[in-house]
Amino acid sequence: MEGASPPSPGNELELSVIQGRPEEQTPLNGAVQGILSLAEEPCPVQADKESPWSSCNKKLIGKCKLWMVLASVFLSFILVIIISLCLTGVTYIDEDENEILELSSNETFLVMLKIPEECVSEEELPDMLEKRVTHVYSDSPALNRYFTSVEVMDFSGENATIIFRLHFRVPPEDDSFMKYVMSEEFVLGVLQQDFHDQNMAGCETLGLDPGSLCSYDKLSTSGRQSCDE
Repeated sequence: MEGASPPSPGNELELSVIQGRPEEQTPLNGAVQGILSLAEEPCPVQADKESPWSSCNKKLIGKCKLWMVLASVFLSFILVIIISLCLTGVTYIDEDENEILELSSNETFLVMLKIPEECVSEEELPDMLEKRVTHVYSDSPALNRYFTSVEVMDFSGENATIIFRLHFRVPPEDDSFMKYVMSEEFVLGVLQQDFHDQNMAGCETLGLDPGSLCSYDKLSTSGRQSCDE
């Protein structure tokens, strides 16, 4: 307006001072955000202290993490081993057990057993012994295929001895079989081992003496009267 007077020098000075401080006109939000961003940035020391297992928590596919994949692989490996062991045990075939032999020959063993004095008066001893010997050879893994029967040949209370005959079916004219499978020492050893493993009811000392069991055929040819001579 034409009638307005020009501003005085004092007013111009005050206006220039106010306008010359732009930093005071900057909003505080920017400064606060800068401080917060600095606080959120991890310092090098904190980064170094991160767990070494943090890499296992990395996501591979969807929600599947690395540790889940490793655990699945390990469990699958263990499962495969268990299944393989089970299949091996089921499919294993014992060739010796399933081998078909022609058992056309008879083999007998005459065995003499010395009876302890405290058992001589036992009237049922011959029947008990016959059942015991039948059970021993029928359950023997090595001889049950060949064993047929046993019979008591003689029971002498005066001599305190009992003689019984063992019957086996064996392959014909097989010297190696009679030497390694059906040898006299092996047949007698099976019976004597059973006496040591389990005492006979009513006659606990029967068969425990190593000299109480022997081949009666050898006694006849040697002229001896008892096994322990």
